[in-house]
Amino acid sequence: MNKVVLGTLVWSILCALSVQGQVAPLSLDQALEATLKNNKEIHLATLDEAAAEAKYGQTNAVFLPQIKLSYTGMSSNNPLNAFGFKLQQQAITQNDFNPYLLNEPSATQNFVTKAEWLQPILNLDMWAMRQAAQEQQLAYAFKTKRTKEYVSFEVQRAYAQLQLAHQAKSVLKDAFQAINAIYTATTNRFEKGYLQKSDVLQVEVQVKSAENKLAEAISNIQNASDYLGLLMGAKAGVIYQVDSIARITPIDNTPAEIPIDRADFRAMQSAVTTHEKMIKSGKMAYLPKLNAFGEYMINDREAFGFGSNSYLVGAQLSWTLFNGTTTRNKISEQRIERDKTVEQLALQKEQAQLELNKAARQLQDALFAIQRQEIAVSQSAEALRIVQNRFQQGLVTTNDVLQSQSLFAQQKLLFVQAIYQYNTTASYRLFLTTTSVK
Repeated sequence: MNKVVLGTLVWSILCALSVQGQVAPLSLDQALEATLKNNKEIHLATLDEAAAEAKYGQTNAVFLPQIKLSYTGMSSNNPLNAFGFKLQQQAITQNDFNPYLLNEPSATQNFVTKAEWLQPILNLDMWAMRQAAQEQQLAYAFKTKRTKEYVSFEVQRAYAQLQLAHQAKSVLKDAFQAINAIYTATTNRFEKGYLQKSDVLQVEVQVKSAENKLAEAISNIQNASDYLGLLMGAKAGVIYQVDSIARITPIDNTPAEIPIDRADFRAMQSAVTTHEKMIKSGKMAYLPKLNAFGEYMINDREAFGFGSNSYLVGAQLSWTLFNGTTTRNKISEQRIERDKTVEQLALQKEQAQLELNKAARQLQDALFAIQRQEIAVSQSAEALRIVQNRFQQGLVTTNDVLQSQSLFAQQKLLFVQAIYQYNTTASYRLFLTTTSVK
């Protein structure tokens, strides 16, 4: 492997990002703004909320009237119908009482224009069902809010992952260039007869390994960019240039206990209330119902004729005394669903508290890892400098330099990984303790 080949490889790897796709700068705030606007998961949650709102709107029928208009044409030689048609048309004559005509009428037509009106007055079970629909609408609103909070956290984590990928690429690029420098020095010494061919081959293997790691780091950048683009609702193939990775400052007043008014908890509590309202609705189904009704009809023997008119108005008090235990079993079903939701809510709160405790410990571990890796990076850098000086003097082997260089790159990667772990854990802890003010 000569210097020209090495230079070509370096250049091809460093230019790979621009070859793979479009490069665009992106800040975390821009990513969050685009996500809240274009994310598909948020759109789906918003549609569920809109559907719940429409379902609540359907319960307006509890107090709004129902009005129907119809036009019907009929023809019959049935004695009862034929006489009834003429009676409705207010066209009965003395001759119509002829027994023969009453028993053997000819075909008689009737065209009816009818307007119907139904006005609910007192339906207590429907009022309770309306309250249940309103509570369900509130549950979906809280679900939408929690979805936005989760997707925002996922964006922060994806953004940190992309920062880590870019930082890893930078570290591996430096390591690749350093190993190439070692390769140049080793080749020169081999040509002068100071080293054996095995030393050169050993460095060449390390060059190949560094090349593969750098190529993998570039692929990781593309993968992380694609996932971040998916969250933002953007097209794939764009490589995002993000801010340099740095340890974020967590909120000092983060509570040690899970807040009870978190959006997902409030959504489940609204679901419990919904079941309670449905139970109340089922119980009120045993009570009487009062509704008013009315009809206005125009009858005529000719099509589109509007000769005779009449009306009918009234009120109905109805009471279902027994419906085959249907109501009772519906109440039992709602009670079971309510109790199940209560248990799910309690379990979710316990799991969330465990996650918060775990995140707090992980945050401390990550902080300790950052402090430890800062020292490790400093020490490995100094060790590499010493070994390189001794290598120039011929006091250490090529293998010693390669090991020292590999250790230095490894410690730098572990350092940025510790920062990534700290940042994502801090964001997760904030997500766990986010409260709802709605």
